[in-house]
Amino acid sequence: MGGVQSMARSTYSKLIPADTHDTASFFSFYDITEKLAIVIGTFSYGFIDQLTGSMRNSMLFMTVFFVGGFLFLQLANLKKNMA
Repeated sequence: MGGVQSMARSTYSKLIPADTHDTASFFSFYDITEKLAIVIGTFSYGFIDQLTGSMRNSMLFMTVFFVGGFLFLQLANLKKNMA
């Protein structure tokens, strides 16, 4: 998962406007949303496990998060933002 995190940070840095001098506030927001995602993911995993009684269903639900993130990145126009 370390590779995913480093790719996410570099992709996020490409989305920051080029004329911005205060990039620290953008990365502070990124760090807060990362921590929130950790809490939501852990809670969702445990909640689905308690609801269904199977960790397999929890993992299946986690793939929904990954596929959703992938689809969201496909909708983002990264090439336009990098120019």
